[in-house]
This record gives sequence, C-alpha cells and structure tokens, in this order.
Amino acid sequence: MKVQILGMGHSLPDRILNNQELEQMVDTSHEWIVERTGILERRIADKDMATSDLCWQAAKIALERSGTEANELDLIIVGTSSPDMLFPSTACIVQDRLGAGKAAAFDVEAGCTGFVYALGIAEKFLLSPEYKKILVIGADLCSRFTDYTDRNTCVLFGDGAGAAVIGKGNSGPGILSTYLGADGSGARHLYMPAGGSALPPSKETLEQRLHFIRMDGNEIFRFATKIVVKVSEKLLTGAGLSYQDVDLFVPHQANLRIIKTAMKRMRIPKEKTLINLDYFGNMSAACIPVGLSMAEEAGKLKNGDLVLMVAFGAGLSYGGILLRWGRD
Repeated sequence: MKVQILGMGHSLPDRILNNQELEQMVDTSHEWIVERTGILERRIADKDMATSDLCWQAAKIALERSGTEANELDLIIVGTSSPDMLFPSTACIVQDRLGAGKAAAFDVEAGCTGFVYALGIAEKFLLSPEYKKILVIGADLCSRFTDYTDRNTCVLFGDGAGAAVIGKGNSGPGILSTYLGADGSGARHLYMPAGGSALPPSKETLEQRLHFIRMDGNEIFRFATKIVVKVSEKLLTGAGLSYQDVDLFVPHQANLRIIKTAMKRMRIPKEKTLINLDYFGNMSAACIPVGLSMAEEAGKLKNGDLVLMVAFGAGLSYGGILLRWGRD
C-alpha cells in the first residue's frame, strides 16, 4: 500500500508587495534584495483575512480535484506558525467551514517545515485501517508578524496556503520515504520572542517590538545549506535511489542562494528544480504545497515522476518527503 496525493490546491492573496514599494518603507533597494534573496515580489493578505481563509480556499480546490467530499475526510492537519488564534486550532476552524464533521483536526507548528511535518504525520495515520482520506494544509500569513522596519527580514516573507488530499493507493505512485528532524539548540536563531507563555502580551513587549520575527540570517544560511543535502541523501539512500533519479526537486523557498548551493552540491539542474520565491517570497509552511499545486496545474508533473521535497525552519526543524508522483 502506498500513500498517494489525490488532489492539490492553493490560494494566494491578491495584493502584491514589490521591491520598489519596500524601498519606500525601509532602507533597502531592489538590487540589494534581488542579490541577497532572489525575491522580486510577494503576496500580502488583506487586514480582514485570516490564515483559515486561505486554508479553506486551498482545501476546496484540493477536494474538488481529488473527487473527495468534505464528509469523507477522516483527519485534517494544518501546518502553520500563524494560526488564527492560539486556540482553538486553525484545523478545527477549517473543519467547521468545510462541513467535514467526521474529521479529527489539529495543527502542527514546525515553522517553515510545517507542511512536510504534517504530511509525514498524515502518512503514518493512513497506515491504520481506520483512516482513508486526510486533508493536509501548509499555510502562513507571515506578514502579520513581519517587522517592516527591519530590512533584513521584511523583504523575505509572503502569505499563502497550499492543500493536499491524500489517501491509499495500491500501485507504484506514492510516498517512498519520509524523514523528520529538529535541532532545538538553534531555536534562538529564528523566533518570535513574545506572545506566548514565556512573554505574554504587555505594554512592554509591544513597545519593544517583541511580537515580530527575529532571525539570524547567517546562522540560518549555514544550517540550511547543510541540512538540505543531509535530508536529501537520507531520503534517496533509504529508497535505493540517487540524485540522478530526481525529476523535480522542491526545496523550501527561503533564499535563492540557499537553493542554488543545494543544487550545486547535489548536482540537480535548474530545469529539475522548482523555484517560485521570486514572485511569492518565503511563504513558510505554504512554500512546498503551493509550488507542487502550481506545478501540477501547469502540467509540469507527470505520473511516475520522482519528487524530492525538503524544508527547514524555526525550531530549528527540518524534514523531507520523497514520492513517486501519480495516483491509481
């Protein structure tokens, strides 16, 4: 039995924030942003939009494309670091809005690795006979926690959501291997200081701007360039495959320099690498599912293609999924 992706969907805000606009907001330039990150523009959600709104929109498309009714879902997992609220889970809000009353629902908070973690967890549930169809969503509204006075972080992030309905198959296509990991010693390199139990919201935390993303870019770069290769090798070796077998490499869209470093070390050419950060920026947990959904929509994925997905993020978390594209 293989766990297969039965259908995908994605949702992106309409508003575009380009580099020229950022030049008017913070001390930066279009040239500097492109040189350092490869990003030209990103999507930003309207003030009246929540993470669950994008999740719901992406989920509806995934359900339709998979031929699945909401009441067929046994479980909904949302990977996000920007839930609508601390509780209840965004997954529960989406469950109600979809009318998927039969499904259990919970969130996974693994930073930018959220979708990969959620998909890896969902695969294990499907190994049980009680679960037949699961909705997995990666979504983040990073703009809600981005400090637009900090030129090192505000140029990076965008908003989006991607969803996948997964189920059981009997033939060759499906997930071949998964690998999840974390290095908590690096948690301080990417975090939001306030808003939780350690530093609850207060006048002081607001005045000190502690409710925004803090990141040590150099440390994240060093971590990412090593971990992407490590995860990829683990997945491919476990499946008895090599880099040459990969048809589509889908890395987390954090920074073009990180992606290019990984491509060079793994000898995966540009034509086999999915890159969409130039127009969407770093959408955190949404990067990989949005990319996959758009690739399928554009006809860039065919049955039998070997897809390698690798992500890393706050935690520091990391992980990957290797799958043979297609469904019974």
